[in-house]
Amino acid sequence: MEPLEHMMMTPAPTARRPLLGLTVLVVEDSRFASESLRLLCLRSGARIRRADSLETAKRHLAIYRPSVLMVDLGLPDGSGLALIETLAAASPRIDVILGTSGDPTAQGAVISAGADGFLSKPIASIAAFQSAILQHLPADRQPPAPRAVSTESVHPDPIAYQDDLNHIAAVLNDNDADHDIGYVTQFLGSVARSAEDHDLDQAVRALVQRRRAGQDSIHEVSRLSALVQSRLTAGGRV
Repeated sequence: MEPLEHMMMTPAPTARRPLLGLTVLVVEDSRFASESLRLLCLRSGARIRRADSLETAKRHLAIYRPSVLMVDLGLPDGSGLALIETLAAASPRIDVILGTSGDPTAQGAVISAGADGFLSKPIASIAAFQSAILQHLPADRQPPAPRAVSTESVHPDPIAYQDDLNHIAAVLNDNDADHDIGYVTQFLGSVARSAEDHDLDQAVRALVQRRRAGQDSIHEVSRLSALVQSRLTAGGRV
């Protein structure tokens, strides 16, 4: 049985709120990225629900079917590609499935997994966000023309960035964190670029290069940890 919200009349989209009536499930472990998507949904008229892992996403999907699914590829309990593949082949299918990543080269893998589209992080443009969803919706879910196309971008609260830094600091301080460095670099690199924290982004890139070359990276991990701690001390400010 579908939840009551799906049995009620869905509000029609308007020129100013073109995603009105849609529910977006965001599968994203970064609070900073999630806050950006929350603001984009708010400005567009869509409702948003968030899952911070594959396991949490599966619990959401066992209860209801969203109109739009946005899945980050780098999640703490696995790759978002696996979830995209499963749901792209499901019947009935979610109307719009999008993959997101801080790595723009991941687009091919996302489309091959069955997603309708790909958004490279940071995701801040209201117009780009709306277009990525609307182009895959049927005619009866489109807003009336002419549609007001916003030229604005959203700016997440810096507190969300600090939440992400606290999260990654806990991972770095874990005595068994060596096997998690791949997750740390993926997560922190994406968040640093979204927050325009160039020094932290460069430190992540240096660590990735050392690991790819098979070289010792203890110094780079220590530097990364020190940069994270310095930003936490400064209240998340760069």
